Amino acid sequence: MSTIAHARSHAMTHAWRGAVAGAIGGVVFGVLMAMTGMLPMVAMLVGSENAVVGAVVHLAISVVFGVVFGVLAGAYADHVWATLGAGLAYGVALWVVGGLILMPALLGMALFPMGQTSMMSLLGHAIYGVVAGASLYGLSRKHV
Repeated sequence: MSTIAHARSHAMTHAWRGAVAGAIGGVVFGVLMAMTGMLPMVAMLVGSENAVVGAVVHLAISVVFGVVFGVLAGAYADHVWATLGAGLAYGVALWVVGGLILMPALLGMALFPMGQTSMMSLLGHAIYGVVAGASLYGLSRKHV
């Protein structure tokens, strides 16, 4: 197999593992969002206020960001602490970019909102990252 084909194969493997890891992290974060009533706000991104629509949108976003995480961290995903740390950092970065900038901008709100909702969002994004990291690690372990 050529070097390019081999690298492409690894990237695809990391991407699909990331998608699964992102879905798992998204479900866990989604439960927290459902418990705190945040899903209708996510639904507003597509012109709805329905919590089920918000859950679907949230899960789709989680999978896409999981693919990116898998591609970025997949080569190191057989090292548990590195993967968990990368997941936590990734979750916090998603909170800054998504929760503090993109979502407020798309919904016509002030950027960098700080308050109880933002702190719950930080916690949720951190949980997403750690769960996605743990899932990516579990999917990437070399079985002996």
